[in-house]
Amino acid sequence: MNQENVGEEAAQRRLAAHQAEALYGGGGSKGHTKIAAFKFGGSSLLGAERMFHAARLVREAAEVSRVAVVVSAMKGVTDHLLSIDKALTAGKLPYARREAEVVLKLHLEVLEDLRLDEETDRQVRHELQLLGCDLLHEVLGRDQVTASAEFSDRLTSFGERFSARLFAGALQKLEVASVPVSSSDFVLTCDTFRDAQPHLDQTKLRGRRILLPLLKEGAVPVVTGFIGATPDGRITTLGRNSSDFSGAIVAYVVDADELVIWTDVDGIYTANPQVSAEARLLHELSYDEAHALAASGAKVLHPKVLPLAAESEMVVWVRNTFNPQARGTRIGPPGEFSEELPALSQGGAA
Repeated sequence: MNQENVGEEAAQRRLAAHQAEALYGGGGSKGHTKIAAFKFGGSSLLGAERMFHAARLVREAAEVSRVAVVVSAMKGVTDHLLSIDKALTAGKLPYARREAEVVLKLHLEVLEDLRLDEETDRQVRHELQLLGCDLLHEVLGRDQVTASAEFSDRLTSFGERFSARLFAGALQKLEVASVPVSSSDFVLTCDTFRDAQPHLDQTKLRGRRILLPLLKEGAVPVVTGFIGATPDGRITTLGRNSSDFSGAIVAYVVDADELVIWTDVDGIYTANPQVSAEARLLHELSYDEAHALAASGAKVLHPKVLPLAAESEMVVWVRNTFNPQARGTRIGPPGEFSEELPALSQGGAA
């Protein structure tokens, strides 16, 4: 890299740090180090290039705040895992085994593209291969023809577990200390598989013992979204598309000041911008206003995010991973904002 490029990158870093300071560095009480929780969806993590892009967003925020990250599976991976479950139920073991091998191969290819240093690559590769062995063991050990929700949860949990290890590696490549954390180690749930409900008080106690020491040391915990565990250690999931809720749970556990839901749109709109030319981006919403949008049919956030955010009075941002210059939508305590909601006859959409 020539000197001109070095100078340009340094200037970009300074600008990014200034923007991060504006978003994540203020608002805390005197002597309080701000904590931000980031949640990245599957489209934000699809491949090495997107992982690095998301990791840079974390690095910028980590320069002014402590940051915890929640990750989804890479886009498409959960569907692969569900196809394994369907194949096994239909007695198609060879197909299920091939799909398991495809899942491992997908993640190993991303690891190659990340081009980590030798030691980190060796460590992450070892962890991915162990996960691949565990996945194959699940496939080969499945001897029941009838569907099992408990087995399905174990199977679909692998996507986030692969993703967390890769994203932690991407952060380390950018010289951000990071540690992959399995949410099943602290998110305690009931045994309603495929739609487990977290026991929040116990989850918070367990999660703080794991996450707070990492944050105190300046490391970024990269937590698996979507999954938890029963008191006797059986893997559960919180339901499809529940990683937003997982982000809120982690934010609640660490007493985060802000939860940033990184997605592929610029924020919350009054209607689906891909359908309605009259859709308007809403920059400021109270919890009640966001709830009203959701009740009118808007695909705003997972329905359990807002009650948890309101209980802890954390600010929730909905922002675009691929257009981080856009401010996004800010959701906070009622009475803070003055933006008037339009008529919601058509329903809004994120």
